Amino acid sequence: MVRVLWILEHTAPLVKRPCILTAPYMATPEMHPFRLAIAQIDVVVGDIDGNLDRIRSILAAAEDSAPDLVVFPELAISGYPPEDLLLRPSFLEAAREALDALARDVGDAVAVVGFPEQDADVYNAAAILRHGRVRHVYRKRYLPNYGVFDENRYFRRGESIPVYRLGDVTLAVNICEDIWYPGEPLAVQALEGDARLAINLSASPYHAGKGHDRERMIATRAEDNAIVVAYCNLVGGQDELVFDGQSLVVDEDGELLARGAAFAEELLVIDLPLQRVFEERLRDPRRRKAETGEGAPPVERVDLGERRSGKRPSLRVRGAVDPAPASRTEEVLSALTLGLGDYFRKNGFREACLGVSGGIDSAVTAAIAVRALGPERVHGFYLPSRYSSETSRLGARELCSNLGIAYREIHIDSILEAFLAVLRPEFGRLPADTTEENLQARIRGNLLMAFSNKFGWLVLAPGNKSEMSVGYSTLYGDMVGGFAILKDLLKTRVYEVAEEINRQSGRELIPRETIERAPTAELKPGQKDTDTLPPYDVLDPILEGYVERDLARREIVALGYDAAVVRWVVEAVDRSEYKRRQAPPGLKITTRAFGKDRRMPITNRFRG
Repeated sequence: MVRVLWILEHTAPLVKRPCILTAPYMATPEMHPFRLAIAQIDVVVGDIDGNLDRIRSILAAAEDSAPDLVVFPELAISGYPPEDLLLRPSFLEAAREALDALARDVGDAVAVVGFPEQDADVYNAAAILRHGRVRHVYRKRYLPNYGVFDENRYFRRGESIPVYRLGDVTLAVNICEDIWYPGEPLAVQALEGDARLAINLSASPYHAGKGHDRERMIATRAEDNAIVVAYCNLVGGQDELVFDGQSLVVDEDGELLARGAAFAEELLVIDLPLQRVFEERLRDPRRRKAETGEGAPPVERVDLGERRSGKRPSLRVRGAVDPAPASRTEEVLSALTLGLGDYFRKNGFREACLGVSGGIDSAVTAAIAVRALGPERVHGFYLPSRYSSETSRLGARELCSNLGIAYREIHIDSILEAFLAVLRPEFGRLPADTTEENLQARIRGNLLMAFSNKFGWLVLAPGNKSEMSVGYSTLYGDMVGGFAILKDLLKTRVYEVAEEINRQSGRELIPRETIERAPTAELKPGQKDTDTLPPYDVLDPILEGYVERDLARREIVALGYDAAVVRWVVEAVDRSEYKRRQAPPGLKITTRAFGKDRRMPITNRFRG
């Protein structure tokens, strides 16, 4: 059979991309395909009323295609992760009231919606809604408690493994982490429960390359259990996290049938002739063993009634499966743009300001801010001292001109002289050192924060992961700000993102001179980053090994790096933990970001 993709002739008003329908096989009348709608949406943590309104709007849009079932992401009612809001009874009560109100709006189509359930304890749950009421609740069985996850802090593990009968189709519902394990609940739902379609509600945070890993895992689960898997993932930014969407439908052979958009909302509506699952299972002896009760745990069976009847709308052909991002760097740039835009939108910020130094970090930060917010909402300040070069000034001006953002130039030498005059009696004859260098950075930070206070602009900090790792940054200086876009990007990756920005714009949006010049803080005459740091092409792999992979010092040396350099880097990382605790939040891009992801003690004498 030929697999094709269809699109409904009208679109959903609250969905940023068109309402898409996918038919994996050309359906004949006797097939009676199961029509599934996947609502890949962007919600706001704690905005229960707003999330409810959004879900209602998407339900109304989905109803135009007359689906059998509509699925929403994990904890869609409350937003994910709600963290210590889950410790407030009033929050849990509000979430339940919203769910009950939503249930009253649900008719013939079954809706599956994630919410925090308060019972004897609190559960990460999925409500199955139909005909005006909550028909059943599935409770998440595997609670992740690693990396950015703290679900054991808030939730109790679900005990039952239900399947749901909807007319001639048996469905499985599970939540996020439940499907990452090869055994139950999915294996029990498929083999013992005879489910032909598995619905997984997810809020899977992004890191570079995760979409590919997730798709491969889901294909393996589908093929191993001879079941169609429909995976509905959250999209949008939430503090340091970005959710990338890329919802999936994979058939019983592990073949991809549909992929949702990356980093954008989408309503995906899919026709699934599930009789192919039965045909596949006729050749699979595992089900027969499960049916004899050999070690299979019990399954709770819930009847949801008959499938909806009536004529469905006619469709027209659109094309093929939505493509994944073309490259890892394109993916990272999209994540940074979405994460920054949502941070502003969800927290009520409108405009941003930053120092543009003529260097690569501030240039990439400004370019991403323009992508996320628009040029009219970004303000650039060039704040030179006596050590700033004409090359830096020209680079900062050219950048702001290319981006179409406001450019202001304020010289800080007079302020620096005032500081030095006040401090001179106390410092006496002590020679100048990093104290005087850091004064310049702190003056700049104070000026930017003054503009922030006066005009309500959020200051964007330009620091990258390489600098923050080893403490090559100034507290209350270049670290000042409300958000650090590049916080989880090593310096070498920043250059890659700069090239991607220029490639996508079709011109040198970030000046070539800015990309190619040697990095410098320009806080003293002739200064270069390499005066203090190893070259970034040496530093970054060491940081990747120590910070992101938890390699011991000897293991990094064994990879071919100089032992003295490795020792210096490791000690600098450990020594700078107190600085990072005071850094602004930034977006998680790697498997091990500073903050929630990597949690090390400040007081720590271990040197491994």
